[in-house]
Amino acid sequence: MPDPHEVRSMFARIAGTYDGLNRGLSMGVDQRWRRKTVAKAGALSGKRVLDLCCGTGDLSLLFAEQGAQVVGADFTHEMVSRAPGKAQRRRAAGSVVFVQGDAQALPVSSDHFDVASVAFGIRNVEDPARCLGEMWRALKPGGLALVLEFPPPGNNPIGQSFRLYFRHILPVIGGVVARDREAYRYLPRTVLAWPKPLVFTGWMQQAGFESVDFQTMTGGIACLHWGTKPATARAQAPAPRA
Repeated sequence: MPDPHEVRSMFARIAGTYDGLNRGLSMGVDQRWRRKTVAKAGALSGKRVLDLCCGTGDLSLLFAEQGAQVVGADFTHEMVSRAPGKAQRRRAAGSVVFVQGDAQALPVSSDHFDVASVAFGIRNVEDPARCLGEMWRALKPGGLALVLEFPPPGNNPIGQSFRLYFRHILPVIGGVVARDREAYRYLPRTVLAWPKPLVFTGWMQQAGFESVDFQTMTGGIACLHWGTKPATARAQAPAPRA
């Protein structure tokens, strides 16, 4: 499991180059994956969205641009502190608030949100099961959970090429641009250790979600998981409201 202190320190170090490297290293495909995640949520005008591990706010802002009322939370101050500036530069139809918060113990109300999401962040959480539990708690009965993540690369040509890129090319580029090669060695290590989509489906079901399913994208490089909180379920222990 990732050490939370090491993860926070790593993301604090690369916060200044994080967005540029994401766009460049993925050739912009990462934003296409995020847009598909938002589209899966359906009509969002006036809906309440909780975006965990929000980083610098990419997914949060896409939700807000569709008219949602968004709370974006991330436990690395250096990352989430960059999000409000991005929000000011983009005129979203909805509203967005960013807070520093741990995805395993969120300062938000129970049974409050229509959608809870996490993009490329749950594998960085010390206990992913607790993160899923917090998503379940925060959602209203009938609410939708969305998890966008990198599954382990498959054995097809795209997966093999991606594995080569991740393990040997990405750390070199990250070392040159971000001057932190170790941070970009961390990424392939966590992806290769992450469960396959069918296994993660089981994790979501164990957390209490129903109608759980997933869709792989771009030859299996990314995977979008979803599930709903049962319509009759309610959390047992409300937390302070954000």
